[in-house]
Amino acid sequence: MAVKIRLTRLGKKKAPFYRIIVADSRSPRDGRFIDQVGTYDPNQEPAAVVIDREAAEKWLADGAQPTEVVARLFKNEGIIK
Repeated sequence: MAVKIRLTRLGKKKAPFYRIIVADSRSPRDGRFIDQVGTYDPNQEPAAVVIDREAAEKWLADGAQPTEVVARLFKNEGIIK
């Protein structure tokens, strides 16, 4: 089972809000997930990012692969180098 850390979309049309989740890579984008490690709101200026650092580091240590966007968010927050 390949575990990914990725975004799931919430919010209204043209006003997206995202949760940063840990999910099986085979599950659909807005489908079942294992854990929620944060949120990302690109509508605010600057974009609001809230990450549970402990949970994110635990999942990365367990081998979960972040998507490109999540990796960039983690890098900006100093979670990954």
